[in-house]
Amino acid sequence: MISCAKILEIPDILELTKACAKQMEKTGIFQWNEAYPSRAAFEKDISRKELFVLKSENSIIGCITITSFMDDEYLPVKWLTPNENNIYIHRLAIQPEYQGKGHAQQLMHFAENFARENRYISIRLDTFSQNKRNQKFYEQRGYQKLENIYFPKQSDYPFYCYELVL
Repeated sequence: MISCAKILEIPDILELTKACAKQMEKTGIFQWNEAYPSRAAFEKDISRKELFVLKSENSIIGCITITSFMDDEYLPVKWLTPNENNIYIHRLAIQPEYQGKGHAQQLMHFAENFARENRYISIRLDTFSQNKRNQKFYEQRGYQKLENIYFPKQSDYPFYCYELVL
């Protein structure tokens, strides 16, 4: 079941993202760290009603942020559509023991349906250049790889921007 996250769920969500960070580090992907994703980011997501959780047997096994707010890092990107009426995906995470079972697909399907139902023209996101698994995941869903952006607090490596025109 997918639902809006609640403020009381933040400790579980942070535990989830820390587990994902450790899992990525085991494969040489240093995408998330102590600075990101942060409690403050999740609190802001919840206050805007933009953070959603996927639960199995009342436990949070995944999360996704779906927002219409465009981060400043995205401003120089040459997107496929105008910078209006777009949504952005951030902080998609699945508990490591639940990965590879279609749960990320389920959350992305939810986000894409949300975008279509609310008449957005595209979905935009970024993924770490060192995370080949994520790149393949988005490309198989029809997202087009565009330009690189950088998040210096996270990594010296670039993040690839992707867009799906609806």
